[in-house]
Amino acid sequence: MSETRTQETFNRAVLVGLRAFSLSAEENADEESMAELAALLETAGGQSVGEVLQSKDSPDPRTFIGEGKVAEIKQLVEAQGADMVIFDNALSPSQQRVLSQELKVSVLDRSALILDIFAQRARTREGRLQVELAQYKYLLPRLLGMWTHLERQEGAIGTRGPGETQLESDRRHIRRKISKLEAELKEVRRVRATQRERRIKNEVPVVAIVGYTNAGKSTLLNKFTGAAIPANNRLFDTLDTTTRPLEISDTCTVLISDTVGFIRKLPHHLVEAFKATLEELEFADLLLHVIDASSPQWREQAAVVDQLIRELGAEQTPRIEVFNKCDLWTGDIRPHGEGRVSVSARTGEGLDELKAAIGKVLDNGARRVTVHLPYGQGGLLDRLYQEAKVERVDYTDTIDVAAVCTPKLIGQLGPLVEGWQPHKDPWEE
Repeated sequence: MSETRTQETFNRAVLVGLRAFSLSAEENADEESMAELAALLETAGGQSVGEVLQSKDSPDPRTFIGEGKVAEIKQLVEAQGADMVIFDNALSPSQQRVLSQELKVSVLDRSALILDIFAQRARTREGRLQVELAQYKYLLPRLLGMWTHLERQEGAIGTRGPGETQLESDRRHIRRKISKLEAELKEVRRVRATQRERRIKNEVPVVAIVGYTNAGKSTLLNKFTGAAIPANNRLFDTLDTTTRPLEISDTCTVLISDTVGFIRKLPHHLVEAFKATLEELEFADLLLHVIDASSPQWREQAAVVDQLIRELGAEQTPRIEVFNKCDLWTGDIRPHGEGRVSVSARTGEGLDELKAAIGKVLDNGARRVTVHLPYGQGGLLDRLYQEAKVERVDYTDTIDVAAVCTPKLIGQLGPLVEGWQPHKDPWEE
């Protein structure tokens, strides 16, 4: 069966959301989150054929939305020829099972839909490991009774990824698989820690780009560094981290990385699985929080990112708010102020100001100097290669090294630095 045919068969969905007084703002559905759910469905390759947003005092323990609303949605599913129902709210395993039985179609919640998108988007081995771990943890409590419809709808949204065969018959197999994936990701984190130590040793500042999905993070990195990351106008277009060097000034070079986009109601299992990647935020020297200035919901989206930054332990990291898509800004006044820069990653507008803001935070006072090393102290050349940015080496009466050095290193090299003056304590004058 062709892919087009598969999508026509499986990916027509009715979207359902519940707004209840007893639920928190994070747990509730509203018009904005339902519109975002429709965009997520489109990203996954599906089509919305109906939408129901219900208001209720509290969720029904058995069906979440109540028997009457279930009957109404069932009629809508049959009338529209839908193959699945997707809830904007999180469903318990028992609610998901009951609703699937009552509606006679596959029932997913927002978390399952996001996991499916991540399964499609992950390209590197690390990305696939992280997504697979999140999927298994999501599926484990949902094993009972869910496999009959998976057998019937193999290939549908929400079923990609960790091979469906054997899952229904062997919980222990899944737990063993989870343990294996966690061990592999632990090794990934160990390798990352080693790389991080090397960067710290070399005193290369790290800038991490964070932001709501589709805010323009990849476009910004591309414009800055020519990274050639695919940057399409869709949610979660890129998952795998890309790191590139960026020259801020003649004496300041940084490593700049994009990260996976955030979104409201991001599945907890996914955040946990991606900690091997997201922990880079905690160790970054600077965060660039990219905000879609053209979105009417930019404040709510920025608040989601701020909350996840706090959860990841990076709230103390210096931060610049980058209001992207300023060429599409429709407000009367652009956001501005200390720690805020307006840019257009698409046109390049404002990028010089952003570079200057990054330099203001990260420039360590390094300067270009010439170091004259006696041949008897040639071992210092290795140190310069490790701790400075060596630009040229000439062998004359001495080893003459043109390099960009930090004030600390210049002080340690002392009279070997051309034009060096010993520091004089003003109290001694």
